[in-house]
This record gives sequence, C-alpha cells and structure tokens, in this order.
Amino acid sequence: MQARSKPTPTLLGRQRERAALDGLIEDLRSGHGWALVVHGEAGVGKSALLEYAIEIAPDMRVIRAVGVESEMELAFAGLHQLCAPLLDRLEWLAAPQRDALGIAFGLRGGGTPDRFLVGLAALTLLSEAAEKGPLLGVVDDAQWLDQASAQALAFVARRLLAEHVGLMFAAREPGEQLRGLPELEVQGLQNEDARALLRSVVRVRLDERVRDRVLAETKGNPLALLELPRGLSPTQLAGGFGLVGARAVPARIEVPARIEESYRRQIEALPADTRLLLLVAAAEPVGDPVLVWRAAERLGIPTSAAAAAEADGLLEIGTQVRFRHPLVRSAVYRSAAPPERRAAHLALAEVTDRELDPDRRAWHLAAAAPGPDEEVAAELERSAGRAQARGGVAAAAAFLQRAVALTREPTRRAERALAAAQANLQAGAFDAALELLATAEAGGSGPLDELRSAQVDLVRGQIAFASSGGGDAPALLLRAARQLEPLDVALARHTYLDAWSAAMFAGEFARAGDLHEVSRAARSARPPISAPRPSDLLLDSLAVLVTEGRAAAAPMLRRVAQVFAEEEIAFEEGLRWGWQATIPPIMMWDEEYWYTPLIRQLQSVRDAGLLVYLPISLNSLGILATLRGDVATAASLIAEADAIAAATGTSIAPYAAVLLAGLRGSEAEALELIEAVRKDARVAGQGAGIQWCQLASGILYNGLGRYEKALAEAQQASEQAPELFVSMWALPELIEAASRTGQDQLAADALERLAEATSIGQTDWGLGIYARCRALLTDREDAEDSYREAIDRLNRTRFRPELARAHLLYGEWLRRERRRTDARAQLRIAHGMFAGCGMEGFAERARRELAATGETALTRTVEARDTLTPQEAQIAGLARGGLSNPEIAAQLFLSPATVAYHLRKVFTKLGISSRNQLAPTLPARPGAAPLVAPQG
Repeated sequence: MQARSKPTPTLLGRQRERAALDGLIEDLRSGHGWALVVHGEAGVGKSALLEYAIEIAPDMRVIRAVGVESEMELAFAGLHQLCAPLLDRLEWLAAPQRDALGIAFGLRGGGTPDRFLVGLAALTLLSEAAEKGPLLGVVDDAQWLDQASAQALAFVARRLLAEHVGLMFAAREPGEQLRGLPELEVQGLQNEDARALLRSVVRVRLDERVRDRVLAETKGNPLALLELPRGLSPTQLAGGFGLVGARAVPARIEVPARIEESYRRQIEALPADTRLLLLVAAAEPVGDPVLVWRAAERLGIPTSAAAAAEADGLLEIGTQVRFRHPLVRSAVYRSAAPPERRAAHLALAEVTDRELDPDRRAWHLAAAAPGPDEEVAAELERSAGRAQARGGVAAAAAFLQRAVALTREPTRRAERALAAAQANLQAGAFDAALELLATAEAGGSGPLDELRSAQVDLVRGQIAFASSGGGDAPALLLRAARQLEPLDVALARHTYLDAWSAAMFAGEFARAGDLHEVSRAARSARPPISAPRPSDLLLDSLAVLVTEGRAAAAPMLRRVAQVFAEEEIAFEEGLRWGWQATIPPIMMWDEEYWYTPLIRQLQSVRDAGLLVYLPISLNSLGILATLRGDVATAASLIAEADAIAAATGTSIAPYAAVLLAGLRGSEAEALELIEAVRKDARVAGQGAGIQWCQLASGILYNGLGRYEKALAEAQQASEQAPELFVSMWALPELIEAASRTGQDQLAADALERLAEATSIGQTDWGLGIYARCRALLTDREDAEDSYREAIDRLNRTRFRPELARAHLLYGEWLRRERRRTDARAQLRIAHGMFAGCGMEGFAERARRELAATGETALTRTVEARDTLTPQEAQIAGLARGGLSNPEIAAQLFLSPATVAYHLRKVFTKLGISSRNQLAPTLPARPGAAPLVAPQG
C-alpha cells in the first residue's frame, strides 16, 4: 500500500498550531468528528491555518463559507454558502428536515421553520455527505456570520461525535454562539520567525534597533509584517512606521488599526475610478463580478479601472470578487465619503433583481438613502416579513430597525418601532427591544395612542418575564392587560394569563401584581366576545382557584383538564399554554389528564421540530416520571432536555433534576444541586424556584430520617401560594416530619388542609396519600385501616414511590406495635421498591427499620442496564421499541451516526450483538407507563 504523501507546509513556524491540526485531521480520518474555533486578532494568520488544514487533507471533501460583515442581516446566508455544494442531497432528508432547510434557504415556501430544526437538517446533510469519506467544513471570518447561521452551525458543531465531519471556524473572537467549543488561540509569530518574514519583504538592510522596534510594534502579526512596509521608503522604515505624531490606539486593536491604515494609504494613491470600483466591490457582499461590473457601468467606471487595484494585489476579479484581506474591504469602505457610499449602494440596488433577491436590494436601498424614505422603509418591512417566514428572527429585527430610522411620519415610526421591539424580543435582544420601546412611546398621536401604549407595556412585561422571570414582570403585564381590555379583549385575556404565570413564578418576589391581585383582575375582566377558547377556560379556572378556593374552582378545573386531554386543541393554543394547562389536572390529582396533554404536546413539538420548546415539555415529563419512580426514564428525559437547552441556548430551571435528586436521597449530590438552583432563583427573583427547592429538600430529609430539617423545609414550601400544587405536595412531607418530631397540632392542621385539597378530585392518587397521612395521626385500629386503604388506593396508581412510602410507614407502625413478622413483610416490600426506584435515602431508612426487626435486607445487585448513561438508556429504549436509527435520530435531534455510535456502546455494556436482543435484556419496568410519544 502506497503511503500518503504529506504536502509541504506553506506556513512559517506555527509548530504548535500545525501539530494540533495534524492530529485533528488524523482523528477525522479515523472517524471521529470534531469542531474547532481558531481565534486571534486580524492578520495573525487564522486564514493561513485554515488553508493549512485543507492542504493536509487532500483526500477529504472540503466545503467553505466566509462571513461577510454586510451580510450579517440576511438570515441563513452563511449556512447556505457552506451547504450549497451539498444541496443535491436535500431530497434524501426526512420531510420535516428537508422542508425546514428548503424554507430557510428560500428554495420552497411554507411555515416558519424552527431554527434548530434547520440546524438538525444541516447536521444530517453534512453527515450524509460524509458517508463515503470525511468531510471538512471551513468557515472563515465567523464573527461576521448572520445570527441564524451561527446558531445553526453551533448546533451542528456541538453534535459532531461519530460523524466523519470536521468543522473549523476562524474568528477574531469566538462570539456568543461558538463559545464553549474547543478553541485554538493564534498569537504572533515567535521572534525568529517574525524576523525571517520581515526579511522577505524588506529588501534593505535595517538597523538592528529599528528592526527590533518594528517587531515590537507588529507583535509578530504576520499580516502587519507583510503589509506595513508596503509603499514606505527606507527613510520612512527607519522612522519606525511613523510612530511620531501617530494617534494613540488602544493596545487591543493597535496592530489591526495600523494594518488598515497601511491599506488606506495604498488606496488613497490609486486613481479615482479605481477607488470607486473598490468601493462598489466592498459594498457588494456576495462577490458577484457580474453585479459589480453592472453597478460600475452605471457609475461610469471603465473596466480599465481594475488594473491598478489588481496590480497592487488589493483586489482580484475572476469568477468571484476577492479582496486580499477583509481589512482591505474595511479600509476601502471606511475611507469613502458618505455620498460615495450611498452612490455605490444605489447603483448596486438598481442592478439587483427585485424578484430574485428583494432583501439584498432593500438593504442596498436603505444604505443609499440620505434620510427618511417611506418607500424604502416599506421595502424593509416586507423583507422583515420574509426573514420571519424563513425563521430569521434576528434578521427580521434588523430590517425593522432600519425601517424605523427611515420613517419620518411619527405614528408610522412608532408602529414600526413597536414591531421592531417585538422582533428583538423574539431574537433575545432585550436591550435593543427596550430602546425601541422608548422610540415607540416618543412618537405618534391620535386614536392609536391608547392601543400602542398598552402594547408597549405588554412587550416591556414580556421582556421582564423572558429575561429573568422575576418580580417586575407581573405588574407590567397586569397593567398592559387592563389597558388592553377596552381595545382588544382576546389579547387582554391572553395577557392576564401571562401575568398570572409571571406572578406564580415570582411568588414572594412579586413587587406588585401578586397572584391574588392578578386573579382578582382576571375575574372581573371582560368575557370573550365569541365562544370561549381553551385559554379562556384556563384563565377563568385559575383565577377562581386563587380568589374563591378549590371547591368553587373544581368544576372549572375538571372541564379544563378534560378539554386539554380529550379535545382537539389548535397547535398554537396547545404550544403556548400547554404547561399552564397541566395545573388543573394536578390540582384535581388526576394522573391520566396530567399525562395525556403532556405526551400530546411533546409529540406535537417533536413533529414541528420546535427545539426551543422541547426542554419545557421534557422537564414536565421528567417530573411526572420522577413521581412515578421511573428514575431511568426521568434521567433520560432530563439529559435530553439539558442537551437541547445547551445546544439552543435555552435557559430553564432544572425542576425535574431537583426533584429527582431529592427523591434519590444522595445527600451531598442533592444539596449541591438544590442550593445552586435556590441561589439562582433568589438572584432572578423567582419565588417558585425557591419553593420547589424547599419541597425537594423536605423529601430528601424525610428519606434520610432527618425530620427536624424536613419539617423546616416542608413548612416553608407549604406556606407560599397555598392555593397551588407545590404547597399541596409539600403537605404530606410536613405531616410526616411533624408527626415524627412531636408537632401534633402542626401535623393536624396540615392534614386538614390536605383533606380539603384531595377531596375535590376524589382520585386514588390524592385519597391514597391522604389516607397514608391520616394514619400517622390516628389511633391503633383506625391507623391500620388507613394504612391498608392507602396501600390499596396507591396500588391502583403508577406512583410507585408513594406506594412504597405507604408500605414503609405501615411497616414502621407495625414494628412499634411489636408485630415484627407483619412489619418485616411491609418493610421488605418497601425496601425492594425503593431500591428498584433508585431511592437510596428511603431504601436506607427501610433497611434500618428491617434491621430493627432482626432481618437483614438483601443487597441489590447492579444490573447491566444500570451501567448505561441516561442517553444510552434512552436510545436503547427507543431501539427496543422498534425505531430505526434515523427515527431515533429525528426524535432526539441527533444524527443517525451518533445513534449508531451510542448503540454500539450499549451492545458492549449489555453483552449483546443486535437490537433484537434488547427486548429480553431490557424488560419494561413494572408499573411504568411509556413516557415517549409514539411515532407515526
């Protein structure tokens, strides 16, 4: 076999960087995917390192993209550039991914695609293209990628594991989207290498002190060493690059600024026509020579004007227009006078096809406008609509902001400012949104003022809720809802529901507009004009629950639970209010009506590819799985939610993980997470997060038998928002802890509250827990009857931990009644159930009780499936259920190659060789209901 010849490196020095790239390219040949961000100041040699990586990978397919500063507002422009050579494979993708990518690239029509489904489609496309051999993707000037492309490519980069795909980014700074990916920082050349490079461009002999001064000034920056001497005489060089009289420049940007100044000097020496041609090329972001020459023709620039620029090596016009370096483009554009820039953009707008490329044309027209221009502002508005339809929310925000700047008429300007603020809110640019709200408030007059004022308050409240979920949001949203009532009833009622949710999360931190105030306002709000929507029913039921109590709200809560579980709900309605819709069935202690809408929503979100909503659905299901004692499923759901949240930048409090940690009972591990979440909630002003941590701590300490601490935590959890479910769930913890610490009256009062809470639902879940708690406070004969009732009722539910706790408390009671044989039977069952659920704290408590009866609990053997990671367990479970690798990949937002990689690890750990062996090796857990939405 002939050895692969290694190309001769073209870099000077850079041994460390070359060694790193050599290793990564070899990893890619071995089937290990990776991503790398090469970063450093302008001119330091990042692009040269990208070229080096391409040189040493002659056996690989290479795809490329370059970020362009003037294209940062065009959604998915960078991703399209990178994927363009692979689009012949687009039809091979699964329909949702194919459609999402096609819509994003403007190749087909359709609804707005989720931007992370676009990322998944790109991942699958790259993975498919690498099936026949490694694929190297190279993205230069990544700091200028449009936001939608940066998000999608960061999503891809974080999921390269078993793919034969390598992604290299070069950027001056990694930026928010690429932060956290592996990095290679590039600094100036070592002194010897810098001297050698300087000698190659400065033919005259330099005095040693002058040479050292030059090296110190350039800090080893290769581009500076190559470019700064251009056009300078030996006398000027001896002066140290004109340091005398130079303006002080911050050290962070000193070298790039000097390089740009060098380019500016070269540009100023060129003929006027050549300078104007360079400006047209700098203003045209695509590098299309046909467009550049057509625009040049409109400006009267002869073709001979290119000769001087090409002779100086500043510009190359071939199949594409290329500048020697991005700093050349920057120097050309910045050195031009504003009227010259406007003329160049106007010429480009006139030659850009209004049908094929309306958005780039609109952007050129905006740059060409010397002042307010309603026609151009309207064009930008239409471009914003197209960007929104393609999923480019950041691009839509940018178009609208520019439209605001070009609008003279005050009312229209205020309307556009409000629309731009809403778009920036969706894009997560909260500061920009607030500035635009100030603009919206400052302008306009007439009948729209009142509505606009209400809408401004609404957006301001939404920003407060989205940015922290803290104490300011409820009052802002409540004020907006009240203002909207006489103007738009439907929007007002939606806003009341948002305010209710904000007040629930803020809890004790609500500065105004607490849960009672919001609920009273919602109760007195105008009814819907037409037939009530599910959200109207939900708002009314929650408002009555808080203002009039459970008994009054029970029929309404039952109706809402039924509607969301059994009736057809519009997708948007279910998506927006899905998590709030779980409150009524939980208040009614109705397990099925809680589970059904959750699983429906998860399936809808998966089908639509709305990754940003997935962590919320997965977190909710993780809570239910935890309460059912299905720890493996809960851990898998939590792991998937965490992975998607990390990939999408979604921030969500880890409620499921906190509850799972409390139930598992590993004190050190649980407290570390609980205290971290408690601290974050306090900083954010989220009382609900603190209350949830108190509930989890109460469960933890009851399991560990630390009843004084359990009492303190559970009591606090039971006092905040006593009308709602978290305080309701805290009551059993409070009753158990109080009964074990001699606080009988406290336990009795809590039992009375629990009786009222469980009576409205009349379900085995609620009544079983009530019977278990009642047994702790009743006499001998009644206690035994209550324990048996609790076991009987809870045995008909899927809440295995609650049933196990009933056996435990019954066994403890029997031991104290000196009925050791009967006690052992109950404690043995409890210990086995706790061990099976992974509830270490409660299992240890049961073991101690068993030991007190004279019996030693059997040590649970570690099963092979217990060695699987949460993600491996989830993939194995889906494969066991008959899903193919592509189907699993689509559901978990991975690539098929990554699924195959994890399955190979599963097979090794389980000692099997095919997916047919998964069913007998991974039997379904007793009592567990499926928590993964069925396919098809």
